[in-house]
Amino acid sequence: MGAMNCAKAREDAVLGTSPRLRRGGARRHAVHMQAIEHANGSSEDARASKPRPIVSAVLSDGRLVETLYRKESGTTALAIWDGERVGITHELTLPSGERLVPYRGDNPLFLNRVVLLPSEPAPVGDALADDLTAYIRRYVDLSPVFERLAVEYVLFTWVYDRFEELPYLRLHGEYGSGKTRFLQVVGSICRTPIFAGGASTVSPLFHLLDRFRGTLILDEADFRFSDERAQLVKILNNGNVAGFPVLRSESVNGKEYRPVAYQVYGPKIVAMRGEFDDRALESRFISERSDGRKLRSDIPLNFPKAQAEEAQALRSRLLSYRFERYANAGSWIEPVDRALEPRVNQVFSPLLANIEDDAAREQLKTYARSKSIWLAEERSASVEAEVLAVLKHLADTGVPLALSDIADLYSRAFLPQSLPISARSIGGILRKRLGIRPQKSNGIYVIGPLERLKLGPLFERYRVTEDDAARVAAFDTTHALELTFSPIEPPRGDVRDIGDVGDMARA
Repeated sequence: MGAMNCAKAREDAVLGTSPRLRRGGARRHAVHMQAIEHANGSSEDARASKPRPIVSAVLSDGRLVETLYRKESGTTALAIWDGERVGITHELTLPSGERLVPYRGDNPLFLNRVVLLPSEPAPVGDALADDLTAYIRRYVDLSPVFERLAVEYVLFTWVYDRFEELPYLRLHGEYGSGKTRFLQVVGSICRTPIFAGGASTVSPLFHLLDRFRGTLILDEADFRFSDERAQLVKILNNGNVAGFPVLRSESVNGKEYRPVAYQVYGPKIVAMRGEFDDRALESRFISERSDGRKLRSDIPLNFPKAQAEEAQALRSRLLSYRFERYANAGSWIEPVDRALEPRVNQVFSPLLANIEDDAAREQLKTYARSKSIWLAEERSASVEAEVLAVLKHLADTGVPLALSDIADLYSRAFLPQSLPISARSIGGILRKRLGIRPQKSNGIYVIGPLERLKLGPLFERYRVTEDDAARVAAFDTTHALELTFSPIEPPRGDVRDIGDVGDMARA
């Protein structure tokens, strides 16, 4: 028993371990950066293998590894959490013989604050969320609801890898409305923030996201050209669901090219003036407009030196938050509200699952409901909804749904002052946007009986009502002029008593 205790003591001395970092613990947990070798697996083969630099890792035995960086000494180390305590080392040898090391402290990404890291694990404390709120409010002017959602999003970034999907956070408005300040303040307390403002092209972002797996801090104004914007949209389209890398062709030797998969999944905080044209991409953002509100007088126009120190201290506390929260994060995910749009539930449920405060949970649910209403209204005002309104009216009349009739009525109802739309264009909308495949019958294209079965769910999804169909009916002159004649009943009584027109004139 004494030998076991001695061995345990030697392991503690080697790893430089500290007790569990409890919330609100009064004791300070000092950790020392010292060059040490991991006690297990120090074989000759391990020494001979090439070490692999990492920023973060989740080991097969459940231990968490995070890189620390101290600006004062320009050194890095690895913090290892085993579920109860933290150890600090400069190299970790796995049972397989692989050696993990942190990136060098003189890495330009660290020196130039492109990537920010915690300096040491610090006690979480009892009021972490309140302290994050106070820090953001000190430097940025946000609405109370968006401010709280920003705090919860920051916490989420430190455990996002426990989830398969996530939303993005965005502030948009005109120049001079505080968007860049928002990125600097909120981004600096996220997990492994990657500030993309200094990138001359989008290409480095693929490498940084794949290597560091951090939080992308992005100002859309830095990528104004169409090809750069297209690459940026690829990152955003693939980056909110795990397991959907972006494929790019990379040169091997200057002559040959091979496909390379870049993992871009992770949190993203975006500042931009307008919105994206892709409605599906827009549905992934938690957004607020920054213009239209006067700047608070207590917000400093320039950052004091204390801001960077505050952010550094919060990152160290948030590192311990990750260590303590990681095992339970993502263990239970429920829809925000089953009555909402499926996409809204899909995107916002992971964030909701990580929010522990009841008031913040209700704020997110309220925002999600407004987002769902906005998506439905956007869809009901689309070209697809207008075509469906025409289809609903024609389907109610019982006539065959010929593409030529649909195009004619759509042109009269929605394009009265423009050139009429062609049946070919209507067919493209039906096939590509609504999933309805017309078929040829007696020389014309119509919507067949089986395809008609899809109309009901589409009417519901696009909120096409009887009132919409009635408004279209007012332009349907073809069917409005179809008069129905009834046979005239013969006069009753004795027709001999009627006389003729001449008799009436003489009278």
